[in-house]
Amino acid sequence: MTETTKTHVILLACGSFNPITRGHIQMFERARDYLHKTGRFIVIGGIVSPVHDSYGKTGLVSSRHRLTMCQLAVQSSDWIRVDPWECYQDTWQTTCSVLEHHRDLMKRVTGCILSNVNTPSITPVIGQPQNEASQTIYQNNNNVSNKPTAAKILGKVGESLSRICCVRPPMERFTFVDENANLGTVMRYEEIELRILLLCGSDLLESFCIPGLWNEADMEVIVGEFGIVVVPRDGADPDRIMNHSSILRKYKNNILVVKDDSNHPMSVVSSTKSRLALQHGDGHVVDYLCQPVIDYILKSQLYINASG
Repeated sequence: MTETTKTHVILLACGSFNPITRGHIQMFERARDYLHKTGRFIVIGGIVSPVHDSYGKTGLVSSRHRLTMCQLAVQSSDWIRVDPWECYQDTWQTTCSVLEHHRDLMKRVTGCILSNVNTPSITPVIGQPQNEASQTIYQNNNNVSNKPTAAKILGKVGESLSRICCVRPPMERFTFVDENANLGTVMRYEEIELRILLLCGSDLLESFCIPGLWNEADMEVIVGEFGIVVVPRDGADPDRIMNHSSILRKYKNNILVVKDDSNHPMSVVSSTKSRLALQHGDGHVVDYLCQPVIDYILKSQLYINASG
């Protein structure tokens, strides 16, 4: 497959990230490596979206702290970003609504027509003008055919992701890009397919099988329209899990299970274990958390008491 015919993917992970662990970052890396090895996908970005404070989970520290820890954890990454939108809403947001927000935002910012897993886009990508006097993103000053390549488009997507999602520490407040800012004049681009996929561990996949826990209409959208990339953890069998849910069985082809030869200890994804290690002064906390996150936790006196 050529670069332009491969599906271009943004991986989105939702969760408490209380705190974010080494394992969470490894999930992104493993998912990207696997998707690239399939030859069908190009991962152009990753988004970490911490949950709103009103989620109500016991011991959940303020989103102010969780956002900062997430930003510290990805500060050396050139493709994973932290997005504060979920935390800055008036109340808790469903996973479905977070996915839809990012799909709509990417559509506006990049000018790309984002497809879902069932109906790939067949319409050329258009950049819609809002102010003709403003500077264009891509400007062709001659009459010969000089259609921007997929690489140029992806470069613009990457810039947009950085502007939207990345607010790096140190910081006094969070800033937001103007979502209605002009993004260029009308331009027909080479067709690419861009999708946002939910990245999760097999434990979240298993939660889909618990009656009443998830809204079925949301599950239809998450799995049927977006799709999921699952990183197995703790010996779970995603194929067995999928057989316990009619919706997961229905959209089985939209669920990509990461299969590789690596031996990552996915138990280090556990925020619970990292909090217990902090509470007990366990030196193995360095196995769970990166040093900048540990330093921030100690400085802010987070998780040291059992109450969080």
